[in-house]
Amino acid sequence: MKKGNKVTLKLGILICDHVNKLLQGEFESYPKMFDDLFSSVEDNLDVKYYFVIDDQFPKNINECDAYMTSGSQFGANDDLPWIKKLIEFIQTLYHADKPFIGICFGHQLIAKALGGKVEKSTKSWGVGVHTSKIISQKNWMNKDFQEFNLIVSHQDQISQLPTGAEVLASSEFCPYSMIQVGNHFIGLQGHPEFTLKYSESLMEVRKDRISSAVISKGQKSFLQPLHSKDVMQWLFDFLNYRKSL
Repeated sequence: MKKGNKVTLKLGILICDHVNKLLQGEFESYPKMFDDLFSSVEDNLDVKYYFVIDDQFPKNINECDAYMTSGSQFGANDDLPWIKKLIEFIQTLYHADKPFIGICFGHQLIAKALGGKVEKSTKSWGVGVHTSKIISQKNWMNKDFQEFNLIVSHQDQISQLPTGAEVLASSEFCPYSMIQVGNHFIGLQGHPEFTLKYSESLMEVRKDRISSAVISKGQKSFLQPLHSKDVMQWLFDFLNYRKSL
């Protein structure tokens, strides 16, 4: 199917969590967040959502041209059946040369699935807006950027890269904030789909786990400009480039 002169990209989003019940009235769901972001970035898109957290997986990897994950309150090392199944699915995608983008939890699962390691950060929680410096500029990135700002919300992060992984960007908090493995896997620790309002609300409901000092620092970081749409456009350009091969 084509829209204009571009072939429509069929993208499968692997949903790895549900919005906290206390926040569903205002923020609804993660698919809604992705829809809002996608509508402002890419119009040649056919999106299908799979709630892998509820054991809803694609029956065949060729149902979509590419896949992407949401984040999750769960950890890559958690001993849960759906996470084990998702790791196996990611391994299948990798060996089949199927394009995949891991967001936050999915970023960490790339490492876990391909032989790297994921551990809790010694710096506690990463919340608010973090700046990542671009280490390796790719042709699908905007060359005017030397760094980018994204909302983050994580305690786990990649501590050891899988074999063959290339670091594309690094932050002070997270040394491997964006990686590429092969020519078809991208991992991104930040959340382009999150809004500042959602980030602040998420910190509020997690204040029993996140110190007041960390939350205060995260809230102050909201003064920085966000590059969510820019980074998501890069990811779509990466996927469209892969689809054209």
